[in-house]
Amino acid sequence: MSKFLVLWSLEVSKLGPAAVKAVFAMPAYAEKLSQEKKLEKRYHIVGRHGGAWIYDVESNEELDRLLALSPVYNLATYEVIPLAEMSSQSALLAK
Repeated sequence: MSKFLVLWSLEVSKLGPAAVKAVFAMPAYAEKLSQEKKLEKRYHIVGRHGGAWIYDVESNEELDRLLALSPVYNLATYEVIPLAEMSSQSALLAK
């Protein structure tokens, strides 16, 4: 499994009736991904329109697919950051 931090922000200029509907669909989408064990955590970033979600997926392709299925996919910009476990300081220093 691979973990990714995905920071997404809504394009405020694109907000209209369709965007409001898409935003309201996000909690149900998040719940579905959480039940499937694909979404580990999700956070609101204070002062921004969007969020920070931690995905736990099999591959980059799976992450791409899940992002593309997001209700706000065409309304948001995304920053995808791969995550790696930090087991201990000694493990880091050994590299």
